[in-house]
Amino acid sequence: MNASTESRKKILLIYFSFSSQTNNLVLALVEGLEKYNIAVVRERLVPAEHLRFPIGSIRGTIRMMVATFFRKRFPIEPIDPHCFHDYDLIILAGPTWSYNPSGPVLSLLDQYGGRLFRGRLVLPLISCRGYWRAHWWGLKNLLQKHGARIVNVMVFSHPNPEPWRTIGVFLKLAGEVPEKKPWLAGKYRKYGHTQKQLKEAKRFGRLIGRELIAGGENLHQLNFDTEIARP
Repeated sequence: MNASTESRKKILLIYFSFSSQTNNLVLALVEGLEKYNIAVVRERLVPAEHLRFPIGSIRGTIRMMVATFFRKRFPIEPIDPHCFHDYDLIILAGPTWSYNPSGPVLSLLDQYGGRLFRGRLVLPLISCRGYWRAHWWGLKNLLQKHGARIVNVMVFSHPNPEPWRTIGVFLKLAGEVPEKKPWLAGKYRKYGHTQKQLKEAKRFGRLIGRELIAGGENLHQLNFDTEIARP
């Protein structure tokens, strides 16, 4: 390993993605980070029991929403030992489930919180329908409980107006195709994040990369609160 490789800034990007929306944001973010030759180690959380998307029924969707509202944990497979190496920044990414962090992310914090995050710089990335503030409040408290040094937050919300956004996501989870329902036409354009938002995630990656190269002292000043990310 040469000196230039050893001196590269390193990021651990640990995430859970249920419907691929967080995964799409992660891929775009990494593309932006790599423009600055940042070494990114990705760790995707894998539930111990398979979680089906879409859930496939209205009853199952309601049951899931109630359980996650009360912060039900979903056990995960052991994470790779490389997650405990030294990193210049940890990005923790995941979706909002009924106003809360997802069950696998909660399990990660329960099982590895202190060992993984204590004393580390952490930048959360939230993919959500729209109600992200309770998620952020709860996640921030849990991370701080485990000694994390939170530097900022990135939030991407689905770009559809309410109440159609909530209705559309519910139908999608239940196995329907809300975009093709005549009574939703023109009100619910698309499930999930847009290409414009993915380009914004890539831009955020470049911002983070540039700041890390400069020393990383001003990560808290980066502006992630944009009309594209949170329409």
